[in-house]
This record gives sequence, C-alpha cells and structure tokens, in this order.
Amino acid sequence: MEYKTLNNGVKMPMLGYGVFQTPPAETESCVAQALEVGYRLIDTAQAYGNEEGVGAAVAKSGIPRDEIFITSKIWVSNMNYERATASIDESLRKLQTDHIDLMLLHQAMGDYPGAYRAMEDAYKAGKLRAIGVSNFYSERLVDVATLAEVPPAVNQIETHPFRQQAAAHTVMDELGVAHEAWAPFAEGKNGIFQNPTLVALAEKYGKKPGQVVLRALMQEDVIVIPKTVRRERMEENFDVFDFELDADDLSAFKMLDDQSFPRIFDHFDVGTVRWMLGDLVKGQQLGGGTLY
Repeated sequence: MEYKTLNNGVKMPMLGYGVFQTPPAETESCVAQALEVGYRLIDTAQAYGNEEGVGAAVAKSGIPRDEIFITSKIWVSNMNYERATASIDESLRKLQTDHIDLMLLHQAMGDYPGAYRAMEDAYKAGKLRAIGVSNFYSERLVDVATLAEVPPAVNQIETHPFRQQAAAHTVMDELGVAHEAWAPFAEGKNGIFQNPTLVALAEKYGKKPGQVVLRALMQEDVIVIPKTVRRERMEENFDVFDFELDADDLSAFKMLDDQSFPRIFDHFDVGTVRWMLGDLVKGQQLGGGTLY
C-alpha cells in the first residue's frame, strides 16, 4: 500500500474502497470482502445510509482498528454546530468505533462554518483523527483553510480522466490539502473502459483500463476510492502497485482531460442545489436554527 501523509501527520492510504450507492443490506458483506482483499481505507457517509454495515464489517474483520482508516461525511441536514456535533456521535455509534479517521463536510451548504467548528472540537476531543471537506470549490476551500483553527486535511471532489482538476489540485497543494477523487471511473460514463488511450496503455502494461486510471491518478498525488460490489473487481482495482506509467504515458493520460464533459454532480444546477437544500431545510425544521 502507498500512503499520503496529511497535514497533521496522519497517514492515509492512497487507495481505498468506497460504498456510495452500496445497498445497506449488502454493505457489510462488501466491506468484509474488501478488507479480505487488502483494502484498509473505507469511505462512507451519513447520507449513504450504510455506516452500520461498515462498522459491522470492521468489527468482525479481526483486523486491528488502528490498521483500518475509516472516512465518513456530515450531510447537509446536519450543517450547523449543534446538529453536526450530534451527528458525529451518531456516526461513531453506527460505525462501532471510538474514533473516525477522517470526517468531511459533504457539501458547502448551510451553516457549514458552524459544522466545521463542531468537527474541530471533535478533533480536539480525539473523536476524529483528521477533518476536511468534500465538494468544496477552490474559493470556498481557501476560505475554510485560511480561517479555520484546524485546517482541512482533505478535499474530496469529482476527479477522473475527463475531469482531472489540475487547477483545483494546484490550489490544494498551496494550502497543504490532500486531493481525493470520488468517481475515479467517471461512473462508467463516456465509454471510459473502451477509451482508445486507456486501452492502449493497459495493453502496454499488461493491465486493464481501470487499473491504468487508478495508477495514473495516484501518480498525480490523488487519493482514489473506487466502488464496486464484485469481488473480482475489488481485486482488480487493488492490483495497481506493481507498475508505474512513464512520463510520456502520463502525458497521454493528462490529454484525456476534457472540460466539456458534463459534471457528474453539478453544484451549479438549480435542481441539484434545491434538492440538497431541501434536506437542509428538513434538518432545520427538525432541529431548529436558521439558514443564512
């Protein structure tokens, strides 16, 4: 395994297993298999509804807890200090652990400064080993990184061959924030596994196109968390530590970057924003507080 040392000294695996859209009933089995394959970074979120499955798999794995890196995320309905604080404790309960290795704010919506302060306090209390954000565009990341008492260690954003996020990566480097990719396979869109460049590179290295994608992103200092429910695919995605792309091949990979490729999750789309803010309003109605 390769590791990224975060800005607080915590070491995070460069390759992990994501459980976005994994049905709660299947999560425990999937995570158990991933741990058997060798994954030690497991990425979940409050909004996924499957933290319990992750916790059960980790608890039953027989692997020492300090060898497994668990990430979760605070959803928008918990975006103020009080609800974020309570939600962290609830995530700890569901995950059956006394600490979460990395907690992220899932979206930059609502009273996210208040929620971030809740993470800072949980970090100081030892409940969280590292804190960060997800889906924060650079201007908001700069705001948090420069004003927070505990700077974010990670920003998890859409990153794949067709949206490599070079500009955002530069900003993260300047701020000391690790770049983590969600949807490294672009959710299978744009014919990614049949892409001629990726197919040619895969043939050169005796690998599969998906393995080339993961290797290239890691060589660009991007943490990756591919998702699958199939064990053979878990094994394939994990088998990326025995080769490296040379400079020319990495340049060919970078040429796949295409800003015309539509965002998988568009935070500039009014319908998408209204949907997420709907969850925020529901949370406000349940827990009190005001939007700003």
